[in-house]
Amino acid sequence: MNNPEHVIALLKKEDERTVRKLYDENKKGFLIFANRYNLNSEDVLDIYQDAVIALIENAKKGKIDALQSSISTYLFGIGKFMIFQKLKKEKKTFSKDDFSNLEYVDEDYNEEENNIQIILLQKALNKIGGQCKKVLQLFYYEEKNLDEIQEELGYSSKDVLKSQKSRCLKQLKDLTKEN
Repeated sequence: MNNPEHVIALLKKEDERTVRKLYDENKKGFLIFANRYNLNSEDVLDIYQDAVIALIENAKKGKIDALQSSISTYLFGIGKFMIFQKLKKEKKTFSKDDFSNLEYVDEDYNEEENNIQIILLQKALNKIGGQCKKVLQLFYYEEKNLDEIQEELGYSSKDVLKSQKSRCLKQLKDLTKEN
């Protein structure tokens, strides 16, 4: 699977050999990767199969014609998003570090415009200060309310935290526009 453009063209045609090879080459790695999220093996396998199907559908729709990563990375990104959706539905928690490693994650799995925005957002998140990153992760990613964040991070009042969150969002938006 050395030539991504060729592989994408074959995926568009639903070439059985290509699909099988892609599926087999990435399955073991994905299962090992997904194992850290404490899902049962049947769920992980279902998610992997759904991710492969989503990849093929995105190829057929032309959504990955200008893919900036490897096909495997993209496939894992889809799978990771699906894992997070499942965990969120089941109200399970996962590491804050996972938030900073998201790539090519989108509810539609790869709308070209959204991919660019996600990449810009990831770059901006890596540039903002640690405290801002913590506040935004706790609020948006872990869906904690301001009282919980205030207690966890030791803010003197909820108003101070609101101001901090507002400044962090503005900083994030500004950094996103710069790129």
